[in-house]
Amino acid sequence: MAPYSLHSALLLTGALSNFGVFVIANDNVFSFSVQDFLKQGESKSARCDELKSLITKGCSKAKIENPRGSISIDKDKPVTNRKKDVAEKLKPDQITQIQPQKLSLNLRSGEAQTFKLKFKRAEDYPIDLYYLMDLSFSMKDDLENVKNLGTDLMREMQEITSDFRIGFGSFVEKTVMPYISTTPARLLNPCTSNENCTSPFSYKNVLRLTENGQKFNSLVSKQQISGNLDSPEGGFDAIMQVAVCGDAIGWRNVTRLLVFSTDAGFHFAGDGKLGGIVLPNDGKCHLENNMYTMSHYYSLSSEVILENNKVPDGVSIKYKSICKNGVVGTGENGRKCSNISIGDEVSFDITIESQKCPSKGKSETIRIKPLGFNEDVEIVLNFICECECSKGGEPLSKICHNGNGTFECGACRCNDGRIGRLCECSTDEVRTDDLDGNCRKDNGTDICSNNGDCVCGTCECKKRENPEERYSGKFCECDNFNCDRSNNKLCGGHGRCECRVCICDANYTGSACDCSLDTSTCLAANKQICNGRGTCECGVCKCTNPKFQGPTCEICPTCPGVCAEHKECVQCRAFETGEKKDTCQRDCTYFNLIRVKDRDKLPQPADQSYPLSHCKERDANDCWFYYTYAVRNDTMREVYVVETLECPAGPDIIPIVAGVVAGIVLIGLALLLIWKLLMIIHDRREFAKFEKEKMNAKWDTVRHPVGSHQHSRLSNKNINFYILFTVQISGVAFIKCL
Repeated sequence: MAPYSLHSALLLTGALSNFGVFVIANDNVFSFSVQDFLKQGESKSARCDELKSLITKGCSKAKIENPRGSISIDKDKPVTNRKKDVAEKLKPDQITQIQPQKLSLNLRSGEAQTFKLKFKRAEDYPIDLYYLMDLSFSMKDDLENVKNLGTDLMREMQEITSDFRIGFGSFVEKTVMPYISTTPARLLNPCTSNENCTSPFSYKNVLRLTENGQKFNSLVSKQQISGNLDSPEGGFDAIMQVAVCGDAIGWRNVTRLLVFSTDAGFHFAGDGKLGGIVLPNDGKCHLENNMYTMSHYYSLSSEVILENNKVPDGVSIKYKSICKNGVVGTGENGRKCSNISIGDEVSFDITIESQKCPSKGKSETIRIKPLGFNEDVEIVLNFICECECSKGGEPLSKICHNGNGTFECGACRCNDGRIGRLCECSTDEVRTDDLDGNCRKDNGTDICSNNGDCVCGTCECKKRENPEERYSGKFCECDNFNCDRSNNKLCGGHGRCECRVCICDANYTGSACDCSLDTSTCLAANKQICNGRGTCECGVCKCTNPKFQGPTCEICPTCPGVCAEHKECVQCRAFETGEKKDTCQRDCTYFNLIRVKDRDKLPQPADQSYPLSHCKERDANDCWFYYTYAVRNDTMREVYVVETLECPAGPDIIPIVAGVVAGIVLIGLALLLIWKLLMIIHDRREFAKFEKEKMNAKWDTVRHPVGSHQHSRLSNKNINFYILFTVQISGVAFIKCL
């Protein structure tokens, strides 16, 4: 059978159903060797489980194996502390820049191992530098500067290290059309006008690495320009030859530097087809007399970067850098440190983890090295894939059906051709139809209840993705994960599930072990169970009188006095006033306060499934405040309070003054109108009286002599006399013409 996969975090590889060897996986997996430990229907891989689960199932700690990973340092030569001006000269193989140099890691699947790697750029470390210069015609105006660059480079490097060698080479272009002109005259002198240029070439090793600085300066100063036709140059051909021609260049096993000097671009892969060159570069050295001969056919760091070779399948490496000034890098930045000067020391935390065992559990070797340096760290990986008990197995054991297997780790590892828990069946003799009947419960149609495989007439139950869940029973008809749950916990967290039935712990009962038999939680302050007003069921009081609530039936929200009882606390919590203002945090945190805008927002008894009291209380300022008090779920106390006080309002001066003024004005107008009306009535009466008296008046018609005389005289003038009677009534003149 294939290896069992127990969980994404619990990988159990190699625990074969017909083998008794148990592979160690991650930190949660253990192995043991008790012979009669397995229950009916459980496979051999059930011996590997979590520590708590194994102990619960009856395995003693003395029988549990729990091998751990480890690290051993095999070679730990300290990094070299060396000064340039010291007379002692060390060979390159005597200088150490990386520590440690060799380690052995014992890896358990899922358990990472971390070690520290130290790197220090040694002072006066030997350096080989090769100067590669472009001599195409475009470099003519830069040639003198380039020559000076080479000599300056030689001088500066001698200031850095006393063990310094330098070499020199040059390049132009592939010597075929259309890169250069192949006419005889142009092959001798590719330059136009009167320029005296050297013949074109692809790459030439002018000076092998040497300590002779004068010779280097002399050769650089004698270089002449050559020429080609196209703009890109053949610099990559030259770089390849410098890298692979170690003997011709003279590279040592020290720091190797290549200085590449050019002013033009480079050819891309496939450009050679223009000249009929179709073969890719073979990566080999092709120098004859220090000249590159196969161009017709092929096409100083301040940063430390760690690299590793290919790691085995299932193994991962993580880097964490601790650089200068405490700068920490993780991820891809964990591989490198920048701005590293000579003499600086940095370190890396390297974590290696294996997720599975390689085939046959053989050791693997990986190497980690700083990029551009020749030193590396050798890491030997040993994988913990089996328990120690497998080493003391009993071959041809009588327990394994007359010696048909090896008894190890409490189970049989069957010989080839044998199967079954005790290797009792032969693969050549077993007839599946005959054995399947033994794997059907009550002669049903389901083999092993569809929860396992029939192996040699015995059910081998399937494994679940969750390692804590398992099938069991002769026909795999039982499991430990389909029992009743409470609070989303199997058997309420107070029992274990066996064959789909909860086996409750002490003091618990019920189908989901959610009923506590402990009555201590039901004791009231008076030491009575449920305060004498209810019964204790599953550790919770069930109040017989519905008006009582609370954990021990001591709360009566609707009883008289509830409002007065909580008045001071509501007042200090909601308005920060009252007698308990200073002790509010101590005495008044037993309820949850919710503020509402107005009285309409207060909860109403008809809308609630629990008793609710409406309260109206007055404070010291004769202000009223309204709130409700209720106990929900027998424990949670809630108070809804109107956030504004209802206080008696004081007199409003402006309306009063305005009312008085308006009243005075209205009263004056009313009085004036009444007086006016009375005067009109009086005047009319007087006028009527006057009219009446006028009608009754008798005038004297006897002519007075004087009057007669005057009358005659006035009559002569045709003037009529009118007697006017004027009556003044309340300032209104009535004039009557007689």
